[in-house]
Amino acid sequence: MKKNMGTADRAARVIIAVIIAALFFTGVISGTVGIVLLVLAGVFVLTSLVSFCPLYLPFGLSTCGKQEGEAA
Repeated sequence: MKKNMGTADRAARVIIAVIIAALFFTGVISGTVGIVLLVLAGVFVLTSLVSFCPLYLPFGLSTCGKQEGEAA
């Protein structure tokens, strides 16, 4: 699995996940919407940990910049 997420992208996802979790656990968001957003936050954290976003793959997107050994 080739990395396709840069540091800024990973950090933004973790920050968004923390905000969603805080809103859920303080009761600001709840119900079905809260659970869906909490699952999304979990996906954000997971993809940040592995530096790979499967949704970027079909579109050929990458936010990690140039990797070592990659041609220009």
